[in-house]
Amino acid sequence: MAADTYRTVAERATAAFEVRGSEFLGHVAPVGGVDDAEAFVEEVRAEYDDATHNVPAYRVRADPFREYSNDDGEPSGSAGKPALNVLQGRELENVAVVVTRYYGGTNLGVGGLVSAYGRAVKDAVDAAGVVERRPHETVVVTVGYDDSGTVRSTLESAGVEFDAAYEADVTFEVRVPVAAADDLRDRLRSATSGRARIE
Repeated sequence: MAADTYRTVAERATAAFEVRGSEFLGHVAPVGGVDDAEAFVEEVRAEYDDATHNVPAYRVRADPFREYSNDDGEPSGSAGKPALNVLQGRELENVAVVVTRYYGGTNLGVGGLVSAYGRAVKDAVDAAGVVERRPHETVVVTVGYDDSGTVRSTLESAGVEFDAAYEADVTFEVRVPVAAADDLRDRLRSATSGRARIE
């Protein structure tokens, strides 16, 4: 899973439609990991706790890669799997979905459910938009005031996002693409003659 970029959704979104009286709401969110995904699922379940079903699915870049889905009481294979299949088909990662269903009194049959749960995820993903992201990590650099200007200009020339806190020492919290992190650490060490403390 060491690709330089991955596809995920740009933002949270919800899409709703009705099929033969049953209301379906697809909720989607970009997530940073399994804990984020689980938290999003719980948040939707809590908000729609009066629904007949809240069907979760997610795909998360982790070591090992994690994929999860659950039918939440629907017939086996009719809900969670179709939701996950959309995420797989669109090659989306670090994304979580929950499809909420309010039962409308007419059974849709397994085929109808597969179609509706798949559509709810497709519609939600379309509403959120798909973006390419690079995997990032956070690097914390601590230096004395004498080196802070050098570190700041090194970070600016590398084009990375960072926050600086000026206290007894200066601490830079840097968001850097995983692929570029080692190179940046080397540049910072060399720019400060090894005085930078890098975590």
